[in-house]
Amino acid sequence: MASSFGAAQVLVASNRGPVSYEVREDGSLHAKRGGGGLVSGLSAIGPDAGALWVCSALGEGDREAVRRGVGEDGVRMLDVPADVHADAYNGIANSVLWFVHHMLYQTPLEPVFDAEFRRQWASYEAYNRAFAEALAEEAAEGAVAIVQDYHLTLVPGMLRELRPDLRIGHFSHTPWAPVDYFRLLPDDIAEQVLRGMLGADRLGFLTRRWADAFTACCDAVVGGLGGTEIGVHGLGADGDFLRKRSHEADVEDRMAVLREEIGTAPDGSPRRTVVRVDRTELSKNIVRGLLAYRELLAGRPEWRERVVHVAFAYPSRQDLAVYRDYTAEVRRVAEAINEEFGTPGWTPVVLNLKDDFARSLAAYRLADVALVNPVRDGMNLVAKEVPVVSDAGCALVLSREAGAYEELGEDAVVVNPYDVVGTADALHRALGLPAGERAERSKRLAAAGTALPPARWFLEQLDALRG
Repeated sequence: MASSFGAAQVLVASNRGPVSYEVREDGSLHAKRGGGGLVSGLSAIGPDAGALWVCSALGEGDREAVRRGVGEDGVRMLDVPADVHADAYNGIANSVLWFVHHMLYQTPLEPVFDAEFRRQWASYEAYNRAFAEALAEEAAEGAVAIVQDYHLTLVPGMLRELRPDLRIGHFSHTPWAPVDYFRLLPDDIAEQVLRGMLGADRLGFLTRRWADAFTACCDAVVGGLGGTEIGVHGLGADGDFLRKRSHEADVEDRMAVLREEIGTAPDGSPRRTVVRVDRTELSKNIVRGLLAYRELLAGRPEWRERVVHVAFAYPSRQDLAVYRDYTAEVRRVAEAINEEFGTPGWTPVVLNLKDDFARSLAAYRLADVALVNPVRDGMNLVAKEVPVVSDAGCALVLSREAGAYEELGEDAVVVNPYDVVGTADALHRALGLPAGERAERSKRLAAAGTALPPARWFLEQLDALRG
């Protein structure tokens, strides 16, 4: 008798997939390929591995592609109703679970888990169920399915009920909240999240700290891990890709423009650069980073006209008011610094809010100091990427609350992300490092930051799941 199961041997599930579509003026669909660790990982296992990526239709172009039956081999895009997706993605994943794991709530006023939250939670359940059912339908007998991130915490448990024959993994790209903070969630919801994830055979985290926090939550809320294994896989930068891409013509062009914007010191010497590249995500701590730079200029006037803060803050989640407000505050603080300290020949902060990867790489190459000061971050790949690309080697000012701290802390200048004065002192120290020491630190940072590149990171998890 023929099997009623699908043919996929390796399945990945994530909110965002490897391809997106836009509808052009003539009505045709244009496909745009994405990158990242999962794309690299799936390509590394080869075209004959029977791999399938299950993802969500995110925009009207994606939904139109699903309606027309347009797609790519190895990708199944789910057309979850737009209102359900919005509730699950913005209402729950990004406005509740993200806030819990990054400890972002102003607790005197929030969170408030009311009837509207419960309505949105039902959408989150429906969204996760759509993924679980698609995976169950597509997976061959005994296949491996690796589910990604906080958008899909319920999928492993749902999938386990539908397909007990599968090897199921889940990977968390965020931090995991400590027990007391995790228990801000309503008791039944906290238990549902944990039991959903414990439906997996194996759970992956970026650092031991986040894995231990998850384990502690399980001990406190559901009485332990049961038979689920825990693994730590510290996603690294793709050094080969970055080195090659950062020397292409468009990056060289943007370096010339940036050098012009940075300018030279009054004595004719090159100005030093403090570089940051982030999304305007609340956890990235961009405003305090700018305030620390202001403190540097105010408290150590010898740096005036001798340093420029190249700050690229690319808009994120602008459909949420709190993110729009945060982006506006980033712009306001940068403009205030330029107004207070700027001179006709010196703009202290070069701020750009428009995403441009080639320009980011140009800034990486010019960096004397990389500032990575999140209040909390699952890993932070920028901390790993800049030392790989920086031409002369850069110093890294790194928050102890970034996951990358576990791997890079020894060669970074480490800061408490809430301490603006302490961060200003760290910037001063980093800017003053002798060139030789800076280059040596940068070399060690690059080696640590590329130790587990994306393809190996994925394959390591796949091998562990297969046992």
